[in-house]
Amino acid sequence: MKRSRVNEILAEADAFLKSHGYVLPPFAYLAPEALRASDHTEIKRRRMGWDITDYGEGRWDEKGLFLFTVRNGLESDLKAGRGMLYAEKIMISRRDQLSPMHRHDVKAEDIINRGGGDLVLKLYASDPSGGIDTDAQVTVMVDGVPRTLEAGGLLKLGTGESVTLMPGDWHAFWGEGADVLIGEVSTVNDDLTDNIFAEPIGRFSTIEEDAEPAHLLVSDYDTRL
Repeated sequence: MKRSRVNEILAEADAFLKSHGYVLPPFAYLAPEALRASDHTEIKRRRMGWDITDYGEGRWDEKGLFLFTVRNGLESDLKAGRGMLYAEKIMISRRDQLSPMHRHDVKAEDIINRGGGDLVLKLYASDPSGGIDTDAQVTVMVDGVPRTLEAGGLLKLGTGESVTLMPGDWHAFWGEGADVLIGEVSTVNDDLTDNIFAEPIGRFSTIEEDAEPAHLLVSDYDTRL
């Protein structure tokens, strides 16, 4: 994906967030030079900030996701069993734009439709080896109420509705009818190691540097900060 296109997507996403009354924290708009300052090292360490992915396939309109990590704990917190054990993201799934089938080994998450179209999730349970169980039913909590679906069943969430996904719950999702603003509240988030995809794809985009970045992505931190 070209950096110029990344910049366009970030501007479009920022406008979409604001149209729904969602305001990003001030650190979202810091220049790269400011992010290098010592008092912002935790932003980098916790991998907070802008994130877009086309899953390494270069087909953003068909397969992709916008994300912004607002807050995040650390693996050390989880290991200690105390401290900041949670994370929060805001995301945008565009109409018919697929976030492909995946699961997490550690992270439990609430996925919340914050506005726009419907959010549709395709769900599977894990088999004993961690793969997709194409036979077993899958049960998830929808706003505190258990909901059981057949393997590969579709769960549709309207505005304000949410689903709790536990480690091992396979899920893919997309917006239906319009772009969808999605909230995510979870245990500590680790996008480097805790995304297991059903197909051989990557978590991050490969960026072609044809322009200066409007904002750094979390995937830029290791090379630009």
